[in-house]
Amino acid sequence: MATPNIGLICYGSSGAGNCSTSYCSNQVNLIGDFPYATPSLPSRTSCLSEVVIISCVVLVGLFALQHKGTQRVAFMFAPVVIIWLLFIAAIGLYNTIYWNPRIIHALSPHYIVKFFEHTGKDGWISLGGILLSVTGTEAMFADLGHFNETSIRIAFVGLIYPCLVLQYMGQAAFLSKNIHDVSSSFFESIPQSVFWPVFVISSLAAIVASQSVISATFSIVKQCHSLGCFPRVKIVHTSRWIHGRIYIPEINWILMVLCLSVTLGFRDTTIIGNAYGIASMTVMFITTWLMALVIIFVWQNSVIFALLFLIFFGSIEGAYLSSSLIKFTQGGWVPFVLSFIFMVIMYVWHYGTHEKYLFNLQNKVSMKWILTLGPSLGIVRVPGMGFIYTELATGVPSIFSHFVTNLPAFHQVLVFVCMKSVPVPYIPPDEQYLIGRIGPRTYRMYRCIIRYGYKDVQKVEDNFENQLILSIAKFIQMEGEGSSTGSYDSSPEGRMVVIRTTDTSGTRLVTRDADESECNSTPIRSSKSVTLQSLQSLYEEESPHVSHRHRVQIELSETEDINCEVKEELMALLEAKQAGVAYIMGHSYVKARKTSSFMKKIAIDVAYSFLRKNCRGPAVALNIPHISLIEVGMIYHV
Repeated sequence: MATPNIGLICYGSSGAGNCSTSYCSNQVNLIGDFPYATPSLPSRTSCLSEVVIISCVVLVGLFALQHKGTQRVAFMFAPVVIIWLLFIAAIGLYNTIYWNPRIIHALSPHYIVKFFEHTGKDGWISLGGILLSVTGTEAMFADLGHFNETSIRIAFVGLIYPCLVLQYMGQAAFLSKNIHDVSSSFFESIPQSVFWPVFVISSLAAIVASQSVISATFSIVKQCHSLGCFPRVKIVHTSRWIHGRIYIPEINWILMVLCLSVTLGFRDTTIIGNAYGIASMTVMFITTWLMALVIIFVWQNSVIFALLFLIFFGSIEGAYLSSSLIKFTQGGWVPFVLSFIFMVIMYVWHYGTHEKYLFNLQNKVSMKWILTLGPSLGIVRVPGMGFIYTELATGVPSIFSHFVTNLPAFHQVLVFVCMKSVPVPYIPPDEQYLIGRIGPRTYRMYRCIIRYGYKDVQKVEDNFENQLILSIAKFIQMEGEGSSTGSYDSSPEGRMVVIRTTDTSGTRLVTRDADESECNSTPIRSSKSVTLQSLQSLYEEESPHVSHRHRVQIELSETEDINCEVKEELMALLEAKQAGVAYIMGHSYVKARKTSSFMKKIAIDVAYSFLRKNCRGPAVALNIPHISLIEVGMIYHV
């Protein structure tokens, strides 16, 4: 069974699953359906301070261990949750039989109507507290993208829902005979003979719940980053085999500070419960509205069906949400404040990035125009290969024209590399690389678009250069086979071709070990000076992960049945690779125009500028070696 995402990070002591709060009497209460506290002490004051201190220590320890990954203990998560659910189901069944078997009649919806008839407005207000008894089940699948539909349905219908119904039925049966224990009904209803086993497994379940929410936060931030809605952060993959297990240091420590702030600031599970209830209900309510849009625009169903769906589920969730909002001033404001802060960060980053992209799009130039200026500028081609990183899928970025006009020389082979995140979860490996040509064949200029889904792992690894060059070589051969049509050379922006990277059949370039290749290869003139080559050798000795990039060399296989033009172009590609690869990137400064509004100046010159200065640079995110990096500075007035 897949491990479900469960629970809420512990914040001191916790609110009760039976919608009450208690601090002492040696018990652990519940938020939703999972425990989040430690045994209490006889005095309320000492109990509160002890629980807060212990909770803070546990929180610091939990976040400090995140960089180790969860792969070593992840195998325990599913068993812990299953055992916890079976424990509460068994206890609930025991209490139902022992205290009041007739409580089973409470399953009838008739009692819901009677409840509101007798309570009226007080019953509506109590919905905010009743909500806490179901939020744990909602949190179990907080990150639905990690599970398929079948696993969720089987887990919920076959295990989770029956266990929770038995548990709450048992608590109701216990309270019907022990109404004075309403503040601690769960642990008071546990038989003394199994109290400590339940306490231990509840503590383990709390840790699993906290870990799952932290992991879900990392996953969501990573997906937002892929879609261009969050500043660049460091993403560390903690497992070599499972790509979904990631660690983001910046988010980890920010989350720890927020958790400690809430724990030390509130020190009251009632307030924390109010905040959690409003957050959960708001998420459900917004999800329902978004689901209505999915029904219309994605599933292409009628508007009437979407409206009926929205009215039915939205009215139920709206009743719970309206009841929860009464507690806004009693801790409910916390999720709104945090949501507003993160919304501003994401909006400013997306807005600034979009404005920068529009500037590049409006100021792009044609390669034909640059090459016509060649004689007047004195542009020369130097040995080597240049990877020019750009956000544009067509045209030449302004940073390249700025670079050429100030330093009229560029490499023998140029590759414009564009990495695009598309709004789909995954892109098959054989559909990631799009290769095309810029200008005529003699220009030796290519465009490569590498597409990733927002859940894909962007593998900018040691073999990235070789993979890209092999893809270009395959494109050259495919183009040579259909060169009689002349369709590729008909325009400066040639058509793009999907290159299947997993299919290496028919390629004329082969990879060999670097030591073996050096023995048989002839020396090739490098574009780097002797001093720069010695610096690069020193840099590679000090950085093993960089030197590993050059252990594999590409060679042209000996074949007779190859077109002369294709062979010549492949040789030029190979010579450029062996002469050295340089990475050219833009180091841009985005400024608002003088005529811009005051709000735009604040957003661009202050907020966006601050985020860009304090997030990871693109060169670091793409794992580009500094010794081969050329940054072109420009000021973008948006």
